[in-house]
Amino acid sequence: MTSLTHHHDVFVGSTGDGHTFVVLNRRIPNAERTLAKAGFTAHRDRTVFLLPPAPAQEAHERVGLVFDRLLAHTLDMVDLSWTTRWSPSGPLPEPSLHFRFANGTVTATAETEEAHRLLAANHFTPGADGSSYQPPAGLDERELIHVVVQAETHAYASGLDVGIDLGIPTPDLVRAKPRPASTAVPGGPAVQPARRRTA
Repeated sequence: MTSLTHHHDVFVGSTGDGHTFVVLNRRIPNAERTLAKAGFTAHRDRTVFLLPPAPAQEAHERVGLVFDRLLAHTLDMVDLSWTTRWSPSGPLPEPSLHFRFANGTVTATAETEEAHRLLAANHFTPGADGSSYQPPAGLDERELIHVVVQAETHAYASGLDVGIDLGIPTPDLVRAKPRPASTAVPGGPAVQPARRRTA
């Protein structure tokens, strides 16, 4: 069974109860050591690593360290965590744009006119209630992640705050893709662009 967390070499997210997690979907040199140095502990089969609930600045810096070190080995990384949202200028406002993953799709909701316009510009279509939006039809799960990352990056550049709910309430529900015992370490970086918040 596939999962939202299966589609990238490195997937960073947050559970509903405030844990930050990193999922490794392939073997990456020194990844476990890097995660341990950043304060993450192995949770399941050395493929899921957890950071307990922590202040946003701390989680932000720890995930930044992981991304910096792993970039030498892969670009196929995605960060959809909410626990790492932090700004040196002070507390973040309530998000004006929300994305919620559930049942193989994503629903977006907009709280402001600017957020409505941003979703429309990213090809989300409005629902009957006027505040929820759906992504373009026919996208697979990896493509859904991509359109959310793209819209969130656009929102960040526009000064809009974004909330993301992965539909994973607790760490026990975080899933990693099973790895064959004979998996070799691929050489060179993957082709997917890396993403890291630098708020």
